[in-house]
Amino acid sequence: MSTINDVAKRAGVSAMTVSRVVHHSGYVNQVTRERVERAIVDLRYVPNALARSLRFKQTKTIALILSDITNPFFTTIARCVEDTASEQGFSVMFCNTDESVDEEADYLNVLLQKQVDGVLLVPASISPESVNRLQAHSVPVVVLDRRVPDAQVDTVRCDSETGAYQLTRHLLDLGHEQIAVLAGPETVSTSIDRVNGYRRALLEAGMPVDPARITFGKFTQTRGYEMAQKALAVPSRPTALFAANNFIAIGAYHAARDAGLRIPEDISIVTFDDLPDGFVLDPFFTVMTQRAQEMGKRAAELLLARLAGSGPAEVQEIVLPCELIARKSSAPPVRSS
Repeated sequence: MSTINDVAKRAGVSAMTVSRVVHHSGYVNQVTRERVERAIVDLRYVPNALARSLRFKQTKTIALILSDITNPFFTTIARCVEDTASEQGFSVMFCNTDESVDEEADYLNVLLQKQVDGVLLVPASISPESVNRLQAHSVPVVVLDRRVPDAQVDTVRCDSETGAYQLTRHLLDLGHEQIAVLAGPETVSTSIDRVNGYRRALLEAGMPVDPARITFGKFTQTRGYEMAQKALAVPSRPTALFAANNFIAIGAYHAARDAGLRIPEDISIVTFDDLPDGFVLDPFFTVMTQRAQEMGKRAAELLLARLAGSGPAEVQEIVLPCELIARKSSAPPVRSS
């Protein structure tokens, strides 16, 4: 394996000049630069990133801890984080917790041992434990998509409560009065915020909030199916279902169809988070979209700025707006005669 000294000898320059060419630091005239680059190719030289990281006390690696990497919403975030990090010479380690606090803790052990430079975290709960642990080890962290109320930490998320309020208002404006919510885990801030937005819309409309219409569960298709079955089994069946994310909505859709209900003729379904064009030929769900691309990019930029020592002086909470897209899955309820 060739060394930096081998390249320097082949190019007739010093090792410092080779280092400047490799790391794009310092001035090297164009003729010398081209000679060094030819020597690098000829000798198939690969820079020793580990040695450089030890020298500068930086691994040029950040971690992205996601709650469900199979969900297109998080896949989009991951792609934007990776692109943004790559532009600044950083690699990204991807970790998937499946909404498990224990899995999250295990990943933190591994990441701290590997001495990653920083962490982007979609927390599995509102507990500040993971954030506190990273900060105790002086590892910069930015929370994505969710809130950690009891931690002083940079956060980039969408306004889930306002989005849920608007989505519920959409159903109320169509004439729905019996609306059931299929939420995520009770310990996750997005679930809490979306239920709070639903409650606010009902109370503002002068309508009671029935706790029996609110069900908490996992952000999965299977749990969405089960929650929808439960919501549809009551004598006064709801005329609309509000799913807290796209996977829950897919499960609810299948539960409604299996119950012999037509959508939206017999029951409306609305949800947070759209599905990419490649997943569906004909977009169907009325959705409250979140800016996944912008969220991933801005979170990565903020973390990288912290690592460069150029971040803002104060802790940042960046809250992005949501957008309602009304489609075929919501319509006015059919009135019984």
